[in-house]
Amino acid sequence: MADYRTQTTGRYGGIGAIIGTRGDWVTITDPYEGFPAAKAGLRAGDKIISIDGKLAKKLQSDDVSRMLKGKAGTNVIVRISREEADGKDKEETYTLTREEIKIKNVPYYGTIGKDIGYIRLTGFTEKASSEVRNALNLLLAKNKIKGLVLDLRGNPGGLLNEAISIANVFVDKNVQIVSTKGKTEDQNKEYPTLNDPVDTKIPMTILVDGGSASAAEIVTGSMQDLDRAVVIGQRTYGKGLVQSTHSLPYNAKLKITTAKYYIPSGRCIQAINYADRGADGSVKRKADSLKVAYKTLGGRTVYDGVGIDPDIKIEPEKLSQIAIALITKNLMFDYATEFRAKHEAIGSAKNFELNDKEYDEFVDYVNKQGFSYETHSEKLIDALKETAEKEKSFTAIENDYETMKKSMQHDKTKDLYKEKKQIKGILEEEIASRYTLNAGRIEASFKNDEEIAKALEVLNDDAKLKSILKKN
Repeated sequence: MADYRTQTTGRYGGIGAIIGTRGDWVTITDPYEGFPAAKAGLRAGDKIISIDGKLAKKLQSDDVSRMLKGKAGTNVIVRISREEADGKDKEETYTLTREEIKIKNVPYYGTIGKDIGYIRLTGFTEKASSEVRNALNLLLAKNKIKGLVLDLRGNPGGLLNEAISIANVFVDKNVQIVSTKGKTEDQNKEYPTLNDPVDTKIPMTILVDGGSASAAEIVTGSMQDLDRAVVIGQRTYGKGLVQSTHSLPYNAKLKITTAKYYIPSGRCIQAINYADRGADGSVKRKADSLKVAYKTLGGRTVYDGVGIDPDIKIEPEKLSQIAIALITKNLMFDYATEFRAKHEAIGSAKNFELNDKEYDEFVDYVNKQGFSYETHSEKLIDALKETAEKEKSFTAIENDYETMKKSMQHDKTKDLYKEKKQIKGILEEEIASRYTLNAGRIEASFKNDEEIAKALEVLNDDAKLKSILKKN
């Protein structure tokens, strides 16, 4: 129930920081701006040595999280270890007063270039619509905004009423955004917008991916159906189901799927029919061949049952094997911590870029850590060997195996330079977050973001935007 309340309200009592396990220690990975951890000066990379005098070594992150959380207004004593500029670790003790932590639905808003507004929306907990409304009002008040990017990538959704209210920021009052249909009549409802909008004319793009789901799909789908925005990215998840909660004894609730939701064109974007199961109980996503066509307000063709298909499809960036290895082994995280210890400032996160000498230093750092990784091809070759040994046929291919293995041996230093552009971009985001927290990470990502580049292209070309929203 505590987790459920956090999911729906975005609130909990604590110090305001994301934590994660790094070796034997739980480490602060992202302090939330404006809350106790960040205000006290705790940083990403700080190892938690003890909490209220209890040693934290080898504790699980869930255990440490429970120790850090508590009633707002109570104190918690946290001892941390931080790497200094000379490479040595220094321990410090902080007495933090817990606060009610409200996780922001809009962790960042600002401008890209001179006149394009950007709003990042990561959740749909209570007051998400107020955050979006306030962000847009402030952008319009402080800047001459001629277009807007609403970023819903990775947004898993949340409260239905917040989705309707967010759509209402961009469309007029009394416009139906969603309807629900269930097995019982009381589940059949219509949800129109109830308030005056902020702006119904500003050209708009919405960024989505396979992690955009539920309420995020209601906003995206309704804006697409009403021809209010151009959708850019990848097909969304496809969750068109409504859940209702029912109270049970002992502070428990039962969560039940009670209806499906339908967006303005009349389509439902639910991708899986859970009633249609195979003999083994498995379920499948709806095939593209079974999609049914619907029309947007302006007469464009859209389809049901597979999530929201973007108006402009962008292939997702594929991480190289070496980048994945560097991330999973925490080498980028650890280097960013070391970089922060040695550099007091980096300037604007939007303009921050590692020079060639600094990237060479990162390569040296990686090599000193004894870094190694296995390419996908090597994994396949090893899998072939394992299968052949099970089938007792490895002797026949042993010489060929050894030849292929040797030819695939890679020079990791060469790979670090071969994939320099991708690795450098990820590393710059991690380093920027050490100085201006999540806002820095987001701003540093702009220059390498293909979806944002396409959104800017569309918003800076009025004829192109209109042609995309034209009847097909």
